[in-house]
Amino acid sequence: MKVKDKQVRKLLSRYHLTEFETEVLIATALIEEGKTITYKELAARIGRPYSYRAVGNALGKNPLAPVIPCHRVIKSNGELGGYSGKGGIRRKENLLRSEKAI
Repeated sequence: MKVKDKQVRKLLSRYHLTEFETEVLIATALIEEGKTITYKELAARIGRPYSYRAVGNALGKNPLAPVIPCHRVIKSNGELGGYSGKGGIRRKENLLRSEKAI
């Protein structure tokens, strides 16, 4: 486990998340600024390649958006997908534009 993994796990420990949700959010925290990945790619990164819908559900519970950058996860067809953080999909689009990811 990397240092950042431990830091994120500690931050998330105060929330009632499943181990799966925690793993998804840790992997999400490692996505570099200015980059996007798909829900399917994120599922593969955590070793659960067919769990991309569950990944989306876990991201919807992200208590630390945009600190844990779930806005960097998009659909396989290039559409933005959802964003449960304050401001909704418009905020997701603005965050990605500010990072020059779209």
